[in-house]
Amino acid sequence: MDQYSYIANANGEFIDQLYQSYQKDPESVDFGWQKFFEGFDFSQKFPDGDMPQADGEGVLATPASTNNAPRIRSVDRESGDKQTQVRNLIYAYRSRGHLVANTNPVRERKNRHAYLQLADFGLSEADLDTVFSSGDVIVGLDDNATLRQILDALQKIYTRTIGFEYTYIRDPKVLDWFRDKVERESLSFKPSKEYKKRILSKLNEAVVFENFLHTKFLGQKRFSLEGGETTIPALDAIIRKGAELGVEEVMIGMAHRGRLNVLANIMGKTYEQIFSEFQGTAVPDLTMGDGDVKYHMGYSSQVEVEGRKVNLKLAPNPSHLEAVNPVVEGFVRAKLDHGYGNDFNKVMPILIHGDAALSGQGIGYEVTQMSQLEGYRTGGTIHFVINNQVGFTTDFEDGRSSIYSTDLAKIIDAPVLHVNGDDPEAVVFAVQLATEYRQEFHADIFIDMVCYRRHGHNESDEPKFTQPTLYNLISKHQNPREVYNAALVARGDVDAELADELDKEFRDTLQARLDLVKQKALPYNYQALENEWRSLRRSTPADFAQSPETGISEEAVAQVGAALTKLPEGFRPLKQIEKLMEERRKMFFETRVLNWAAGELLAYGSLLLDKHIVRVSGQDVQRGTFSHRHAVLHDAETSAPYNSLNHIADGQQTLRIYNSLLSEYAVLGFEFGYALANPTALVVWEAQFGDFANGAQTMIDQFVVSSESKWQRMNGLVMLLPHGYEGQGPEHSNARPERFLQLAAENNIIVANLTTPANFFHALRRQLTWEFRKPLVVMSPKSMLRNPLCVSPVEDFTSGRFREVIGDDYADAKKVKRVLLCSGKVYFDLLDEQQQSERRDVALVRLEQLHPFPQEQLNAELAKYPKAKVYWVQEEPENMGYWNYLLRFMRRELQDVVSRKPSASPATGYNKVHLKEQKDIVARAFDKPTEAVADDVIEATNTIAKKQD
Repeated sequence: MDQYSYIANANGEFIDQLYQSYQKDPESVDFGWQKFFEGFDFSQKFPDGDMPQADGEGVLATPASTNNAPRIRSVDRESGDKQTQVRNLIYAYRSRGHLVANTNPVRERKNRHAYLQLADFGLSEADLDTVFSSGDVIVGLDDNATLRQILDALQKIYTRTIGFEYTYIRDPKVLDWFRDKVERESLSFKPSKEYKKRILSKLNEAVVFENFLHTKFLGQKRFSLEGGETTIPALDAIIRKGAELGVEEVMIGMAHRGRLNVLANIMGKTYEQIFSEFQGTAVPDLTMGDGDVKYHMGYSSQVEVEGRKVNLKLAPNPSHLEAVNPVVEGFVRAKLDHGYGNDFNKVMPILIHGDAALSGQGIGYEVTQMSQLEGYRTGGTIHFVINNQVGFTTDFEDGRSSIYSTDLAKIIDAPVLHVNGDDPEAVVFAVQLATEYRQEFHADIFIDMVCYRRHGHNESDEPKFTQPTLYNLISKHQNPREVYNAALVARGDVDAELADELDKEFRDTLQARLDLVKQKALPYNYQALENEWRSLRRSTPADFAQSPETGISEEAVAQVGAALTKLPEGFRPLKQIEKLMEERRKMFFETRVLNWAAGELLAYGSLLLDKHIVRVSGQDVQRGTFSHRHAVLHDAETSAPYNSLNHIADGQQTLRIYNSLLSEYAVLGFEFGYALANPTALVVWEAQFGDFANGAQTMIDQFVVSSESKWQRMNGLVMLLPHGYEGQGPEHSNARPERFLQLAAENNIIVANLTTPANFFHALRRQLTWEFRKPLVVMSPKSMLRNPLCVSPVEDFTSGRFREVIGDDYADAKKVKRVLLCSGKVYFDLLDEQQQSERRDVALVRLEQLHPFPQEQLNAELAKYPKAKVYWVQEEPENMGYWNYLLRFMRRELQDVVSRKPSASPATGYNKVHLKEQKDIVARAFDKPTEAVADDVIEATNTIAKKQD
């Protein structure tokens, strides 16, 4: 094998980037690469091997070809080697010092084999007083320093109570900035007496709160912060530093651990409010649902920091731990788009994680991976990990394969600061540095605060069942307030006096809270979008009896049509796009009959003209999975994008349409969060195929269908789930409508399966016309996108409203003996049979909206056929689809169901079988004899199955 194959196999572009960085600053690249590039430069300087030769005194003689050139004196070999090893030692501490840092407050750290002993570098104690010229490598250290001084500096920086992980950062500018902060400011950080008092005061508040609840409500679940109380001064420091750097709003997402403490001591929720919730004396508002437990609720408040007002928000969350993360990010993005002019400095997300949840749940990876994408950027998130070293009962060694729960940070070059939770000043330094980093680079950063959990998973749990050794240590360990108090006393007179003063204050505060002395709630001024929400009202059953008018003017149709059919000068479209543009032109300005894509784009365009934000995201949504939407066109030669709907008229809003990363869970959560913040925006998430929503089921269950019931939070999110049986197999046929219908109650969501472009248009516009907001779930079409019968005249867009039920204009009401009630694509299969066979005795009635169930409209339609029997027809297997849901409302009216047989799988994978099943459904619906499955189909199916086996 070629001895240089390792170079040939390397990523040349990456090496070139490294070399460019090295040329700007040799220290910006790893030591090994420095030496590699030094050798490369040397070879370029002496390309013909005409190198200087050493004389007998260790001096390089002038080569024959370079008379009179200055001679370069070399260093003796042993000394040169040791200088190299000292530099290696420095780089080793930077990259691996965190492995030995004193970050664990209750037990010794596991040996991670950091290899930081002098012997590991060919050095010994005999070299400690030797001066080396490598000292300048350490920021703030003189050029000539002894090894002892170098080692002392490295240990102070990298092995005390903060472990810094950052050397994997590939941007030299970011790396230099962070290294300078670490090596210069970490050593000089000394809070003022006033700030020390504030740290201790916030620790006092945290401990007082837990004491208060533990004393008053012994054994009740509260998911206490005990052991991790330093979280409170940490969050306080982030907010204060953020305000100093221009932050006007902070959005926090967290699960239940410590949530009540954060509500009380960061958000300003009063003890009285929390006490009444524990006591059960609070009067719940159940008009919108059944509520949620106290440690899941959201909250908003406003604080003043050095004369600056900062809005604080804590997102409501379910027990699905990290599920709230993308919701927070979407909420922040909506605020950036609407209220802060996309100024990342103004609004900041903070995500508080548990170590076990962060490393164990895939949503953490998805949210991290989306953080720098154009459609999902929020200007960087501060991730704060309350690392209590155990997940419920599972030790960290059984909870992850990585060394740290934060190792996913490395996929985006995000620095990580591991910090000892018993050193509040170190924690404050870490979070202040993180806040500066976020504001400087608008990128994510992680703080891993290593602490412990005083009690079990909840306060009635016994942790010694599974971690007896750890909890023996914890039971004897002082809380962070006591540890910090003792540290202040040990430092000297001033700090000792301060500690005594605050200790008395702590006792008085605790007693006051136990005596239920009333607190003053923080004043709060509603923001613009919050006032938009407040102007809306809750829905009533009467709201669904008839939809509001949602038609648009002829002028608006013409404006949108013109934008969709024009290209900018010099734009070179593909031939297929030229054909598409011509088809659009004919639809809008000649035939005046629009297909599904045109109806959808007309809805978006009309809302943009009304100055509503329209945001669409999902996998491949710009083109559309089925090449139907083409909202964004690309130049055939340059790939430059052109968004047609952004060029309708002056003063319009812009269409924000983004192809998402290959994620359903996080992206749906992001869009839900966006819609949660802005009630005036149309927010659409489209699955590539409807069944891909399976990957987002947690978000659907915990947020989309239940947020109004649990947290009194309305939401107008639209979910488009391509659905329909067209022979594409089990995974691309069924969007599982039965799941949404099972979750549908109390008018919580709209579930629809539509058959006309106009009805889809009106459904989208209705979302922002209603005086309330509801999530809309659409079983959207696939083959119907190009069905010549699935069209609507322009008149249906310029007048009218959404039609919950569509009757039959073909059947003869006097002759009808059979009514086929259906929804979605199967209507066109039934229509074809009805027209071909001229069956005027069979009426086709379309149920366009399944929930809320349009009982009045349906009754009015069925009343036209008093002597007819009513059958429900669906493509889906009998145990799926809509049948069981329909029985909740029509068990007396429905004669039976026509469907596929009950099945464990949504659809067959064999096209011949699919076609036969579809034909049989239509035949049985019209009461025609069904053909037996042909022998050749059975034989073909068995043959395929045997091959697969």
